[in-house]
Amino acid sequence: MRLSPLDLAIIAVYLAGITLFGLRFRKRQRSMRDYFLADRNIPWWALSLSIVAAETSTLTIIGVPGIAYDSNLTFLQLVMGYVVGRIIISFVLLPQYFRGDLYTAYQLIERRFGPRLRTVTAVLFVLTRAAAEGVRVYAVSIVVSIALGTGEITSIAIITLLTLIYTFEGGLAAVIWTDVVQTFIYVGGTLVGLVTILHLVPGGWSSVHEIATSVHKFQVFDTSTIPRFPWLDLSKPYTLWAGIIGGAFLTTASHGTDQLIVQRLLAARNQRQSALALLSSGVAILFQFGLFLFLGVMLFAYYQVPSSTFVKADRIYPMFIVTRMPRGIAGLLIAAILAAAMSNLSAALNSLSSSSMMDLYLRFRPNLDENERLQISRRATVAWAVVLFGLAVVALRWVGRVVEAGLQIASVAYGALLGVFLLGVLTQRATQNGAIIGMICGFATELYLWRWTHVPFTWWVPVGTVVTFTVGYAASLILKAESSA
Repeated sequence: MRLSPLDLAIIAVYLAGITLFGLRFRKRQRSMRDYFLADRNIPWWALSLSIVAAETSTLTIIGVPGIAYDSNLTFLQLVMGYVVGRIIISFVLLPQYFRGDLYTAYQLIERRFGPRLRTVTAVLFVLTRAAAEGVRVYAVSIVVSIALGTGEITSIAIITLLTLIYTFEGGLAAVIWTDVVQTFIYVGGTLVGLVTILHLVPGGWSSVHEIATSVHKFQVFDTSTIPRFPWLDLSKPYTLWAGIIGGAFLTTASHGTDQLIVQRLLAARNQRQSALALLSSGVAILFQFGLFLFLGVMLFAYYQVPSSTFVKADRIYPMFIVTRMPRGIAGLLIAAILAAAMSNLSAALNSLSSSSMMDLYLRFRPNLDENERLQISRRATVAWAVVLFGLAVVALRWVGRVVEAGLQIASVAYGALLGVFLLGVLTQRATQNGAIIGMICGFATELYLWRWTHVPFTWWVPVGTVVTFTVGYAASLILKAESSA
């Protein structure tokens, strides 16, 4: 079960080509502004595609079809919530980010509350982002090991090293413009995959439709209800209200407080272009997730066997590519999956490096000249590549279905982060100490939901946000009253 020499050549050309393309931007990096914000000179359409690529990883391309293979299209309800969250960010958080010369999301927290809370939020970001990204990098090894026959650890090392090369040299500009190229590659590759599967299913579209309809694969909305609370059903992750509410909170947190996306929003030429990039990416992401889910439905129509036949649902699509796709197309599709993996990994490396430098290291060494700052930033990028490689190796042993594992790890911290940001933006009476207390309570609540309950991850961020905001505001009022007494 190996790829043909032609397929391997296509993959090799892609890997070499995208690495060399990224290296074209290394001479433009003369300052921290260039390295971490691309000199704030990126057009909105490129930022939009980069945002889509940054939130699309191997988890998405191999995991989302696996979800549809096992169930149906109800995951789209969560994606609809993603669009709602983008609208909220455009009106609530973006105006705050464009008041001043900010490099990271957590500088906004210091401006509102103080340096201690900035440190807490930045540390929480780097820890949870690194853990979630470790799972995403691990997902790459599933594809590469199946396609190339290399061991999983070797596969992780290959992709991490190649992505590091252009991210190290070219900074955010290299990340964004390689994202643009990679987005066209993986979306185009997926469309080719859909057409190919359609031709391989006996009877074509009519058979796919008949098989999928008979087992309710085309169901998009789940309006499950429970007595007395018709809008709330904590037994399923993908119901209408869990999707809309949970997806909106999740995206407001991930795109409004997570440096991975906020860094791109800050690289826009102005607030208007930043909002346009964010909102248009929502339309693109809805189309994209629909594409991946539909791919899973078609794979089910082709195989018509339980996903356990493949050991894990995440292995179905890459195994189909290697064993069933014609020569040349298989190589193109594997290259498309690697494109998504590398775009997400490069985004993570650059955002982790920017936050660890701007929010942590440089606050204790503010007198470094620009050249020293740039060199240390590059070393931080290398250090984070090593960390993510290690976490991906650890993830080999404990991760279940990869796309949900990545979302769960990120969701554990997002409620606490979003609650603090909303305290800062929506209230005037919240204090730094009160916000810290609220954040601790919100994070503890989300940990409890993750480890000791069966509440679906789609509700963790809303619950964590409400707890953080409510406790933080109440604690602020109590502490103010005590200090004035």
